[in-house]
Amino acid sequence: MNIESFREYCLKKPEAIETTPFGPDHIVFKVQGKMFALAALDDVPSTVNLKCDPDLALELRDRYEQVQPGYHMNKKHWNTVVLDGVIPEREIRKMVDDSYELVVQSLPKAKRAKL
Repeated sequence: MNIESFREYCLKKPEAIETTPFGPDHIVFKVQGKMFALAALDDVPSTVNLKCDPDLALELRDRYEQVQPGYHMNKKHWNTVVLDGVIPEREIRKMVDDSYELVVQSLPKAKRAKL
Protein backbone atom coordinates (compact mmCIF):
# COMPACT_ATOMS: atom_id res chain seq x y z
CA MET A 1 0.00 0.00 0.00
CA ASN A 2 1.37 3.40 -0.89
CA ILE A 3 0.64 6.65 0.93
CA GLU A 4 -2.03 7.76 -1.57
CA SER A 5 -4.04 4.55 -1.28
CA PHE A 6 -3.63 4.75 2.52
CA ARG A 7 -4.99 8.30 2.46
CA GLU A 8 -7.93 7.33 0.25
CA TYR A 9 -8.79 4.38 2.49
CA CYS A 10 -8.73 6.51 5.65
CA LEU A 11 -11.00 9.12 4.06
CA LYS A 12 -13.59 6.45 3.14
CA LYS A 13 -14.31 5.92 6.83
CA PRO A 14 -17.58 7.50 8.02
CA GLU A 15 -17.04 11.15 8.95
CA ALA A 16 -13.26 10.89 8.57
CA ILE A 17 -11.50 14.17 7.90
CA GLU A 18 -7.94 15.09 7.02
CA THR A 19 -6.08 17.85 8.85
CA THR A 20 -2.52 19.16 9.01
CA PRO A 21 -2.06 20.44 12.59
CA PHE A 22 1.66 19.53 12.59
CA GLY A 23 2.47 21.20 9.27
CA PRO A 24 2.25 20.19 5.62
CA ASP A 25 4.50 17.13 5.99
CA HIS A 26 2.10 15.26 8.28
CA ILE A 27 -1.54 14.39 7.62
CA VAL A 28 -3.78 13.60 10.58
CA PHE A 29 -6.99 11.64 10.05
CA LYS A 30 -9.73 12.22 12.60
CA VAL A 31 -13.25 11.09 13.36
CA GLN A 32 -15.40 13.34 15.54
CA GLY A 33 -12.29 15.35 16.46
CA LYS A 34 -10.22 12.32 17.58
CA MET A 35 -7.15 11.14 15.72
CA PHE A 36 -7.10 7.58 14.37
CA ALA A 37 -4.16 7.86 11.95
CA LEU A 38 -1.18 10.06 11.20
CA ALA A 39 0.90 9.88 8.02
CA ALA A 40 4.42 11.28 7.62
CA LEU A 41 4.63 12.42 4.01
CA ASP A 42 8.34 13.23 4.00
CA ASP A 43 9.51 9.76 5.08
CA VAL A 44 10.85 7.41 2.41
CA PRO A 45 9.36 4.89 2.56
CA SER A 46 6.26 6.50 4.05
CA THR A 47 5.31 5.77 7.65
CA VAL A 48 1.96 5.96 9.40
CA ASN A 49 0.91 5.86 13.04
CA LEU A 50 -2.17 3.84 13.94
CA LYS A 51 -3.93 3.30 17.24
CA CYS A 52 -3.92 -0.33 18.33
CA ASP A 53 -5.06 -2.60 21.15
CA PRO A 54 -1.95 -3.06 23.36
CA ASP A 55 -1.89 -6.88 23.04
CA LEU A 56 -2.38 -6.75 19.28
CA ALA A 57 0.27 -4.02 19.02
CA LEU A 58 2.85 -6.38 20.53
CA GLU A 59 1.73 -9.23 18.28
CA LEU A 60 2.04 -7.09 15.14
CA ARG A 61 5.49 -5.87 16.20
CA ASP A 62 6.60 -9.48 16.62
CA ARG A 63 5.12 -10.50 13.26
CA TYR A 64 6.39 -7.59 11.13
CA GLU A 65 9.72 -5.79 11.24
CA GLN A 66 7.87 -2.83 9.63
CA VAL A 67 5.66 -2.36 12.73
CA GLN A 68 7.35 -0.50 15.57
CA PRO A 69 6.24 1.27 18.74
CA GLY A 70 4.51 4.55 17.87
CA TYR A 71 7.01 7.28 17.10
CA HIS A 72 6.26 10.36 19.25
CA MET A 73 3.10 8.59 20.50
CA ASN A 74 2.02 6.49 23.48
CA LYS A 75 3.97 3.36 22.59
CA LYS A 76 1.50 1.10 24.38
CA HIS A 77 -1.46 2.21 22.24
CA TRP A 78 0.12 3.29 18.93
CA ASN A 79 2.21 1.60 16.24
CA THR A 80 4.31 3.17 13.52
CA VAL A 81 3.96 1.16 10.31
CA VAL A 82 6.39 1.42 7.40
CA LEU A 83 4.60 1.35 4.04
CA ASP A 84 7.36 -0.37 2.07
CA GLY A 85 5.20 -3.02 0.38
CA VAL A 86 6.14 -5.89 2.69
CA ILE A 87 2.97 -5.94 4.78
CA PRO A 88 0.01 -7.07 2.64
CA GLU A 89 -2.48 -4.30 1.82
CA ARG A 90 -5.35 -6.23 3.44
CA GLU A 91 -3.36 -6.32 6.71
CA ILE A 92 -2.75 -2.56 6.63
CA ARG A 93 -6.44 -1.98 5.90
CA LYS A 94 -7.28 -4.14 8.92
CA MET A 95 -4.91 -2.03 11.05
CA VAL A 96 -6.68 1.14 9.83
CA ASP A 97 -10.08 -0.43 10.54
CA ASP A 98 -9.00 -1.42 14.06
CA SER A 99 -7.58 2.05 14.76
CA TYR A 100 -10.75 3.75 13.55
CA GLU A 101 -12.98 1.40 15.59
CA LEU A 102 -10.94 1.91 18.77
CA VAL A 103 -11.40 5.66 18.45
CA VAL A 104 -15.11 5.36 17.62
CA GLN A 105 -15.67 3.10 20.63
CA SER A 106 -14.06 5.71 22.89
CA LEU A 107 -16.50 8.42 21.74
CA PRO A 108 -19.53 9.40 23.81
CA LYS A 109 -22.63 7.38 22.94
CA ALA A 110 -24.33 10.36 21.23
CA LYS A 111 -21.37 10.86 18.88
CA ARG A 112 -21.12 7.13 18.15
CA ALA A 113 -24.80 7.08 17.20
CA LYS A 114 -24.10 9.59 14.38
CA LEU A 115 -21.74 7.10 12.77
